[in-house]
Amino acid sequence: MAQQVSETFNRGNRILRRREVEHLVGLSRSAIYRRIAEGHFPPPVPIGEGKAVGWLSGEIEDFVRHCIAAREQKAAQ
Repeated sequence: MAQQVSETFNRGNRILRRREVEHLVGLSRSAIYRRIAEGHFPPPVPIGEGKAVGWLSGEIEDFVRHCIAAREQKAAQ
């Protein structure tokens, strides 16, 4: 676990809050949570002891790259 956390920080990840994630990916709150339920969007990580959650910036960047790659693959067909 400690190694996984260390690797996360080495990737330059930071925790993004929902509004920033919405802005970066262009999806609404409900669309993000629907895609999480479908397994098509990275799940949030809990922050602290309350209900607060955030997303790892590296996972959001990977999601955006995947969307771009899918678009390019579809255009190439």
